Amino acid sequence: MIIKKFTGKTKEEAVEAARKDMGSGVVVMNVKDVKRKGIAALFLPKQVEITAALEEHEEPRPIRREQTRGGAADSGEKDSRARGDRAAVPTSGGAWGTQQENSQSIEKKLDSLQTLLLSRFQQEEAARNTQPAAEPQEDADEEKQEISEQERFVKLLYNTMLENEVDEKYANQIIDELEKGKNGNIPFDYILSNVYQKLILKFGKAEGIKEAESGPRLVLFMGPTGVGKTTTIAKIASHFVMDEKKRLALLTADTYRIAAAEQLRTYANILEVPFRVVYTKEEAAAAVADFNDYDYIFVDTAGHSHQNEEQLNNMRELMDTLKRAGEYQTFLVLSATTKYRDLLKIASNYEEVSDYQMIFTKLDETSTLGNLLNLKLYTDAEIAYVTCGQNVPEDIEQFNPQKTVKQLLSMRH
Repeated sequence: MIIKKFTGKTKEEAVEAARKDMGSGVVVMNVKDVKRKGIAALFLPKQVEITAALEEHEEPRPIRREQTRGGAADSGEKDSRARGDRAAVPTSGGAWGTQQENSQSIEKKLDSLQTLLLSRFQQEEAARNTQPAAEPQEDADEEKQEISEQERFVKLLYNTMLENEVDEKYANQIIDELEKGKNGNIPFDYILSNVYQKLILKFGKAEGIKEAESGPRLVLFMGPTGVGKTTTIAKIASHFVMDEKKRLALLTADTYRIAAAEQLRTYANILEVPFRVVYTKEEAAAAVADFNDYDYIFVDTAGHSHQNEEQLNNMRELMDTLKRAGEYQTFLVLSATTKYRDLLKIASNYEEVSDYQMIFTKLDETSTLGNLLNLKLYTDAEIAYVTCGQNVPEDIEQFNPQKTVKQLLSMRH
């Protein structure tokens, strides 16, 4: 990001100077009045200083680790919980193709985000200014005041993350990383851009569902009851069948709830794809063999309480059988409305069943998305997709880190 400062008699004059120098895509990150120094200041008008930014396009770096199984590298390292420094800028991919945003889109997001934050900051400053005015201070004291404003802006970012239910541990981690790189009086725009980019890096971007090198790709879905797993499977299946024109079969091992099997059967009939209920791991292996000439086989596993050890063991045996049958990927479906403490327990228990990418559902039913960041840093598992409604196949999209980070740093709920 290119950052420069421009001055003028008015804000409009300073902005025009910035556009002439940097181009029409420039984003105004900060505006402030500048005091002239010396005796001449008594006879000269005040000046307005703006901080302008222009995003530079950079090529994405390779994704840090591979989650695909069946010949792909094993991630295996689950001891990295709570470490936000492991995420890297990933390559794009997944069923919906690339979702990289151009520099103009990123500039608009930062501009909007800056406006929200500075608006709140200015409101707080206005409230402070209603207090009795302090005695005039020398230049050194004025510099201290600027540093104090900077610290209050950092505190505002911190509190905003907490309001969006980012775990205090991770919010502190982000601020600590910001403080380590602190060198002198950093302008607001730099602080905001730094935190914004750090959060995007911590989220990373998942690979989504990939084609198998040979044979069908087994896509295994697991998760607790009530998170919308079956509907989510139907949404993703609809895309592959209707948009990608792939041959896909649906299996369900959820024999605990008859309604779940019938719901998936209905979707299979609409999509005109084969559907089968499997009751044992042997039946599951036989079904995979029968559909060996298909592109994808989606498997809906039984939804149950994460505290039911017997059912977890049964699922583990089924998953182990399916993993041996071909190249696979596993997705843990979670609800964004679930309490944080429960999410931690669910993630830990299912980690014993299989490694996974995550899908978060019901984003339309919550105003805070802090748990997405919390679970990403706790599990070190990528977030592949998010859903925001019941409509099939519309209400699902690949996870967009920029969009989520913008909400985490926003006060609009």
